[in-house]
Amino acid sequence: MPSVLLSQSIAVEFGASEPWPADAKLFQSYEVEQILLPDSATCLATQAFLKMCGLNFAVEMRANAESMSPLGIHISDHLDNAQRADMRAYMSLINNVLANAELYICWMNGVTLEEVTKPRYGAVYPWPLNHILAYRKQLDIRRKLSALGWVKKTVDEVYTEIDTCCHALSERLDKLGFFFNNKPTELDALVFGHLFTILTTPLPDNRLAAIVRSYRNLVDLCKNIEQRYFERQTEDFSFISAPPLST
Repeated sequence: MPSVLLSQSIAVEFGASEPWPADAKLFQSYEVEQILLPDSATCLATQAFLKMCGLNFAVEMRANAESMSPLGIHISDHLDNAQRADMRAYMSLINNVLANAELYICWMNGVTLEEVTKPRYGAVYPWPLNHILAYRKQLDIRRKLSALGWVKKTVDEVYTEIDTCCHALSERLDKLGFFFNNKPTELDALVFGHLFTILTTPLPDNRLAAIVRSYRNLVDLCKNIEQRYFERQTEDFSFISAPPLST
């Protein structure tokens, strides 16, 4: 049976001559027991993107979903070259800031690592494999973040990076329904995946959600996409308690 993957990116070309399979599946880690914030953000972004394309798919839970390859489609044909370059720049901003910040908070922040990340990551594996795989994954993430210069950042510096990223996105969105020409693009799906996941994922320290909630138009974008493409609506994201942002 043909399958589609939920992993690292939605920016991979899918041949125009290749028909979309009627029984396409998206594989993701177990939602209740296993999936972590960074993977959940990518999975949700992919689902939103495919719904924007009007493509049918079914989600199937797999313990090894993160090891599968990504697949994506472009829906930005209505943009001119300058807009397309602008869109790619903002997508790069999200991948370089939000995605790395999510990894940092899950794997480098001691409290979140011990209370959330390790138990969830190893939930579907028996002892001692659960501890071994979590340890190996932690080393992989540390190496990646070290190469990108994120390991040396403090938690407060990470939250500042997130706030700066959200501020840039908020200014670009302004009062529009979507980021470009009031039509959804890959950028809208990517922003939704990350921000909606942040808003709805309880963590020991929920300053991350508090930062996102401070940008009303970004929250409204999440609500709009949720209602329009997932046929449900979260009335208020304030059910996730968070301390006031430090000044």
